[in-house]
Amino acid sequence: MKVLVIGSGGREHALAWKLKQSPRVAEVFCAPGNGGIAQVATCVPLAANDHGALVQFAKREGIGLTVVGPDDALAGGIVDHFESEGLRIFGPTKSAARLESSKVFAKQFMLRHGIPTAAGGQFSDPAEACAFIAKMAVPIVVKASGLALGKGVIIAQTHAEADAAVREIMVERKFGDAGTEVVIEEFLDGLECSIHALVDGRGYLLFPSAQDHKRALDGDRGLNTGGMGTFSPADKILPPAMEKRVRVEVMDRFITGLRADDLDFRGMLFPGLMITPNGPKVLEFNCRFGDPETQVLMARLDSDLLDLLDATIDRRLGKCGARWLPSPAVCVIMASGGYPGGYEKGKPITGLDSVDATVFHAGTKREGDRYLTNGGRVLGVTALAATLGAARERAYADVKKIHFEGAHYRTDIAARGL
Repeated sequence: MKVLVIGSGGREHALAWKLKQSPRVAEVFCAPGNGGIAQVATCVPLAANDHGALVQFAKREGIGLTVVGPDDALAGGIVDHFESEGLRIFGPTKSAARLESSKVFAKQFMLRHGIPTAAGGQFSDPAEACAFIAKMAVPIVVKASGLALGKGVIIAQTHAEADAAVREIMVERKFGDAGTEVVIEEFLDGLECSIHALVDGRGYLLFPSAQDHKRALDGDRGLNTGGMGTFSPADKILPPAMEKRVRVEVMDRFITGLRADDLDFRGMLFPGLMITPNGPKVLEFNCRFGDPETQVLMARLDSDLLDLLDATIDRRLGKCGARWLPSPAVCVIMASGGYPGGYEKGKPITGLDSVDATVFHAGTKREGDRYLTNGGRVLGVTALAATLGAARERAYADVKKIHFEGAHYRTDIAARGL
């Protein structure tokens, strides 16, 4: 079978890398891909949001399965477009993807079906939002409802900061149309944790836990990013008793909610969780594989990924399971200097041929026989070992062998897991 992966980041590199290992896969394509993805797939210069061109490519090449990486492609209805043309594709429809593309829609879904989440309100009028803020205790969380590349969440320490966040999102439209509506929430204290589950509308297959590190600087300081590193499993944060609560209070109720609302969701559900003293609470729903969580999960997956995706599409998850390597995995992101703010591109990368870890490319391009930086997050250095501490040591040992001008990375990835 020929497989097409849509996207251009480290997540897509990890998915293409894993799919290529399937004995059922003859060839992997990636659109548009990046310099590193070209190691495992044929890159096609088509944008992830150019649905018409992607459909034509899939027909011309006889693609047996398309796997969608980015959230905006799903929100734009790429799955509906492919299915209307009789093409097989992995991911939720535009209607189901509203669980990520509209935080207001997701919040209402959670409240309707008893899924634990932060108390708050949803608003389309800035004045009403500010009036609600005046009655809340600080800190206050202000979220743009739509997709904002992971940057549409502001934690305000004062009421004035919260009011300013509403103006920034809804009036000044810092995040464009993502700011048409906002969600105002109480601040939840606890530890964040990521879970992934394949969902076929009838049931789900839960993946091992992971923890992302969103802030740019050590000690969870600095600006929010797309993710500076991750590790799996996150057993100290999500021990078996808490995982059971996640199954019962989040995932089981999610499936019940899908049925009650007649919402056809087939794909990957990636709830961001806060593990509070009162148990798990959902911060947000994501309707695709996480990045960089996918890097550590694919490194640990010992089953055929293609089989799992097929079972999801065909509603057969109840009849299959997944095998996982017991070895923990750690992924350290190497980013461009200045990220998540402004940064320069085109910096030569050296040392890639001297590492033992698996390096997933997030923002690179190939020129001749060398790789250049081409994004904010550049590389995800991912290591497996017998213990979490050993995996962490391996990852950082290889990070130190790789060089590009202005390279920045956190030095405390997975420290909390120890």
